[in-house]
Amino acid sequence: MTGFLNIWKAEGVSSAFVVNRAKWLLNCPCGHMGTLDPLATGVLPVGAGNATRLFDYFLSKTKVYEARFRFGVTTETLDRESPLLFGGEVPSEGEIRAALPAFHGEIEQVPPRFSAISVNGKRSYELARSGREVALAAKRVYIASFRLLGQTAPDEFCFEIECGGGTYIRSLARDLAAALGTQGFMSALCRTRSGVFDRTTAVDVNMLTRENVLEYLIRTEDVLPLPSLTVTDERLYHGLKIPTDAADGLYKLFNGDSFYGLARAAQGLLRTEKKLC
Repeated sequence: MTGFLNIWKAEGVSSAFVVNRAKWLLNCPCGHMGTLDPLATGVLPVGAGNATRLFDYFLSKTKVYEARFRFGVTTETLDRESPLLFGGEVPSEGEIRAALPAFHGEIEQVPPRFSAISVNGKRSYELARSGREVALAAKRVYIASFRLLGQTAPDEFCFEIECGGGTYIRSLARDLAAALGTQGFMSALCRTRSGVFDRTTAVDVNMLTRENVLEYLIRTEDVLPLPSLTVTDERLYHGLKIPTDAADGLYKLFNGDSFYGLARAAQGLLRTEKKLC
């Protein structure tokens, strides 16, 4: 059993719940690619079986979010999970649009204090909840696109954000507000795309049963973002390197019509890197 489920996570449900449901449905190990907080909704790709061994190969994928930010108010957690703290003005659409270009490309971002980052063996959110000061180092993240979609309430605006892995949307809300001379927090979040997985093909986990789940299982070879290479030389599948004309890099490997896994070409030689089927 190997492949991916493109699951649409509902609000109020944890990512762990979705993964555990997938394990029960498929009766095999499963894992998700990029957690979503319980308050968030959207695309949650879940790998099944040997597909869970591929998460490192999806790290460079971009994600797309629709997020709502409130201004003139904030919270300790930078989302709706803690009480409101008032302070600052609500910016205009024009002021927001003028500030957005500074958040394109590679930027420095300090993660939220209430996050799962490890600090001296403890989760940052555990330290923050205990009242201890948490100083997190800034990290570089990539923002491909940051667009204002419109105003949704007197103090709330909706944005579309395309970004690389490791980006905290809550931190974007905080930092955009600070650039505008006010305070802000993320009031809603929806992930509409994660790499090749998008909302158009996502399925609600409650629609899945043991009888129909295989109909929604996406083949690993169909979603791996790699070029394909077909090799029938059996020496390769017995651990030997073989000559190749393929350019250096990583490939989806097929033994005839059958998907095998991953192979790496380097300096005119090809070797298997990971068996998946």
